[in-house]
Amino acid sequence: MDLKNSTILITGGTSGIGLELVKQLTEQGSNIIVTGRNLHALAETKKAFPKVNTFQSDISKASDIEKLYNDVTRHFPDLNIIINNAGQMRLIDLQDASFDLENINREVSTNLSGTIQMVHQFLPHLVKQKSAAIVNVSSGIAFMPYSIAPIYSATKAGVRAYTQALRLQLEETNVKVFEMIPPGVKTNLQNDWAVQPNPSMMMEVDKMVKVVIEGLQKDKPELKPFLINIIKVASRIAPKMLLSFGHGEFKKAKKENKL
Repeated sequence: MDLKNSTILITGGTSGIGLELVKQLTEQGSNIIVTGRNLHALAETKKAFPKVNTFQSDISKASDIEKLYNDVTRHFPDLNIIINNAGQMRLIDLQDASFDLENINREVSTNLSGTIQMVHQFLPHLVKQKSAAIVNVSSGIAFMPYSIAPIYSATKAGVRAYTQALRLQLEETNVKVFEMIPPGVKTNLQNDWAVQPNPSMMMEVDKMVKVVIEGLQKDKPELKPFLINIIKVASRIAPKMLLSFGHGEFKKAKKENKL
């Protein structure tokens, strides 16, 4: 992909991987559009990167996506790349009855349904572009269900399956489909977790995004660091061991009454 001459929409672009994408893609010369729910965070992003364009939008809401599409395509008809980065990850005990039905579904609405709806809304515009791309963000957890984050695990496995199907359906078009597959990355996603991850097992966000940028430039369908290859292999040859390793975090949290 020619990033320098691209107009790129990044959902969830005010923090974490999204904000680092804004930084590194700006350095590439891309025209950046950032969306997010929080007006203050959008203002801070605009302050840090004056050339970016910001739109308030909640991708868990179909009406917001429709408005975003109308506003963005009207002001930026050259839009040719969307990065579906917005996401939520919560540590949840599925036996906790305090979650009502709408609450328990929050990650599905954002991570999975939001991604699908964004693609469906913007695809007719993208297929008209000379060169276009869709980047969906899954996770290493798509290969190893993480029992302490069960809804998140389900959504990322769903995003991976959907992205692979989308790539096949669009193979005769000019729209390239990429899957960003991060491992654990040091971002504010984990700030409010009762159980904090081991920092030594987390990747620096700038290094992860550097992998993404280089992969996009080389048209690699999967944008992933080497660690993901190890997880993929382990999920095939030792799935029970991988599940048991991840489940240890849940058992520890339950024992310490942190869930």
